[in-house]
Amino acid sequence: MIRGLDTTVKRIRRRVFEEVARLGFKADASTLNDDVEAIPYAIVGDETKYRESIYRARAIVSERVRLAMGLSLRPEDKPVHLTAGMEASNISDKYYEPPLMQVIPSACAACQEKGYEVSNMCKGCLAHPCMEVCPKGAISMVDGKSYIDQDKCIKCGKCKSVCPYDAIAKKERPCAQACGVNAIESDSHGRAKINIDKCVSCGMCMVNCPFGAISDKSQIFQLARALSEGDEIIAEIAPAFAGQFGDNITPRNLKAAMHELGFSEFYEVALGADIGAIAEAHHYVNKVTSGELPFLLTSCCPSWAMLAKKYFPDLIDQVSQELTPMVATARTIKKEHPNARVVFVGPCAAKKLEAMRRTVRSDVDFVITFEELKAMFDAKDIDLTKYEAESSFHNATGAGRGYAVAGGVAEAIEKCVMEYYPGVDVHIEHAEGLAECKKTLALAKAGKMNGCLIDGMGCPGGCVAGAGTIIPVAKAQKKIKEFVNASSKKLPPKELEEIELK
Repeated sequence: MIRGLDTTVKRIRRRVFEEVARLGFKADASTLNDDVEAIPYAIVGDETKYRESIYRARAIVSERVRLAMGLSLRPEDKPVHLTAGMEASNISDKYYEPPLMQVIPSACAACQEKGYEVSNMCKGCLAHPCMEVCPKGAISMVDGKSYIDQDKCIKCGKCKSVCPYDAIAKKERPCAQACGVNAIESDSHGRAKINIDKCVSCGMCMVNCPFGAISDKSQIFQLARALSEGDEIIAEIAPAFAGQFGDNITPRNLKAAMHELGFSEFYEVALGADIGAIAEAHHYVNKVTSGELPFLLTSCCPSWAMLAKKYFPDLIDQVSQELTPMVATARTIKKEHPNARVVFVGPCAAKKLEAMRRTVRSDVDFVITFEELKAMFDAKDIDLTKYEAESSFHNATGAGRGYAVAGGVAEAIEKCVMEYYPGVDVHIEHAEGLAECKKTLALAKAGKMNGCLIDGMGCPGGCVAGAGTIIPVAKAQKKIKEFVNASSKKLPPKELEEIELK
């Protein structure tokens, strides 16, 4: 696992975001094309330190710049200038060319899809258990060592499991291994490509590719432009922010730094989570325990909800219709500030797609990740330790803030049911990671989870493991626990269920 490590891939990605954000804040259309073309040269320099060739490195960074501007990759079979389409993206409003996740072909190492290979650790032992367990006779002894005939091998892995020297390696694309819906396929050159019909945009392929060949699109440039124009822009930040910007960075530091960046107000998305917890508790008690619905699927994780709708369309009626925390918070903000634009700041790449839905577009105007926000601070040379607001924010409870970790959604709903509907038993099932989520949904479809509240998280570990996070998952989980425990209020009041946001 390379999650949590400060790798070259992360540093390049961060630098691209920073340079693109800097252009957005500059907001000079007359020099934009020249400024964009200069970025690959500024990042790569004239030394071969990232790839075997500075020309290939610059070409890859160029594609990254396009994605960071919200543009698509250029085709490989026709000449298209780096700045083609730049006029359309040079705006101070949400901009996005689908699809969200893309493989940069020139960056892909064309890793082997899947297979088993004997390494030089093989001792050529007398027992040769690998040969004995192979169901297809694909293993033989060649020059005193085991040899796997790839034409016969069915990739069952039995040989690896019995080798006493761990001499048989399983070779698999890291991106494909991380994808729980088998959306990673191969192009005609053996490079990875994403099947958009299967993909649910969780971003796990992106954060697990050691070559940095997969990236999502960003709205960082357009948001920077909007902030530079002085419009009323309000941030709503997901509870997973705890610890993401430094060990000693408090909500007061972050709040003040956001004001310095140009945001006029600052809300917790945990406020919307509180609203959702109460609403879903009410929904569970009135629909599931009554037998009207066999079970209830939570809906706050967009990748989980997309998985259910794409792969189990006959379960759509069981997906909660309550507003996600992002949308519930945004609608609360727009009731109080009808002329403001709302920016969701969180750990999740898939939220960018949720914000593009027809029913959500007017609620959430921009979506950026913690990683992108950090780049915006860097572009403006904002040191968070130097800023501190007069007050923190206290508009959410520990229950809503706990949504950030795996199982937190179900736990919050369960606590609300126990507190406000005494005597009602809550049956919880939880799944994290798309592969586990698929298994859980299959069991639900088969009638094995009737009466349950089923909580799914697309990222293993929950929101704190999202593709847009900065720190290691275990550290983030610890910070969230501290944040939840420090909350002055533990549960949202029952009256929140009567707030009408729809």
